[in-house]
Amino acid sequence: MHKGWLTGILLAGLLAGCSSAPTPTHDQSSATTTASPVVGPRWNLLLLGTSERWTHPDTPYFEVERQGGQLRLVGSNGCNRISGALRLESGNRFSVEDLASTRMACANGNDAQRVEAMLNGAYRYLIDHDRLVLFGRDSRVLGGFRRAD
Repeated sequence: MHKGWLTGILLAGLLAGCSSAPTPTHDQSSATTTASPVVGPRWNLLLLGTSERWTHPDTPYFEVERQGGQLRLVGSNGCNRISGALRLESGNRFSVEDLASTRMACANGNDAQRVEAMLNGAYRYLIDHDRLVLFGRDSRVLGGFRRAD
């Protein structure tokens, strides 16, 4: 458990040190974007923020698929299906656009909305082995995912 905290703190520190770099103004080439380790595997939610574990029966997840030269994020917020356009740019930029979801009523609806807010607010990502950490514009950790086997 302490190893996970330490990794999260180190990752946040590394990304914070890089946050003063200029924001890229162009997309990566399609070959580089599709070669990103984010594309392909299923990513299951591990943490909201730095330490809050998901406690509901249906675990939120996302996958990134290629559709007609574009990247598409599809998955679940733990209650409803979600989908949106995804842009991966140089500097590990991560941007979800037009995130939409179905609107079924759920007991954990507020937490499901927090998952959507995390994805909408993501600005950068960092991958460490089988973990993907999303950061906001302020370099704050928004949450973490684990690659599914």
